[in-house]
Amino acid sequence: MIRVHIDTTLRAGNRTFRLDARFTSDSQRVVIYGASGAGKSQMLKAVAGLVRPDAGHVELAGRVLFDSANGIDVPPQRRNVGYLFQDYALFPHLNVRQNIAFGLRRGLFNPPRNADGAAIAYWLEAFGLAPVALQLPDQLSGGQRQRVALARALIAEPAALLLDEPFAALDPALRIRMRAELDALQRRLDIPMLMITHDPDDAVAFGGHVLTMADGAILPEVAANITMKEAP
Repeated sequence: MIRVHIDTTLRAGNRTFRLDARFTSDSQRVVIYGASGAGKSQMLKAVAGLVRPDAGHVELAGRVLFDSANGIDVPPQRRNVGYLFQDYALFPHLNVRQNIAFGLRRGLFNPPRNADGAAIAYWLEAFGLAPVALQLPDQLSGGQRQRVALARALIAEPAALLLDEPFAALDPALRIRMRAELDALQRRLDIPMLMITHDPDDAVAFGGHVLTMADGAILPEVAANITMKEAP
């Protein structure tokens, strides 16, 4: 279902970081677990097409999205993946309805304040957001902001959902509730999901195929299991 090989060198001033992440999985749920700075977010951005690696290969559901050897690099807007950023990346000047509608846009123009349509109405109702449809992101709770970001990612019916530390911005009690909501949503939609996290509880909650990343590389699965057991 997903095959990833991301090979690139990241540079910041005099520092360099080698990212050489490789894995293959046929699971509907893949969780990449690792400490901050392991390279998880850069790998996920490369899968989404938001950054271009030096070399490698990305294949999702039988479709090649990137292959440096064959000159393939599908633009991010044509990769058909839903991406949930760690900070949700909602547009602060757009209301809930507009932020969700933006997932259907292919241009730079903002959706109208009262953007409407069957898909928008469906996700507002599905996530209990209809009562706050005209509110701005800074007027929402953490759980509501996450739901808006998820609705925006899902409204275009993506082939897969990519999640960058989806619960890191939530307080512990809300984190537990939102894990349960996302778990139920993924099972209902039956959409492939690739999640990265530094929280071992996320890996336990979502199961599937759990891999561990450290120092820019995916660890062999025997070593990964030991790391998970030693996690606080």
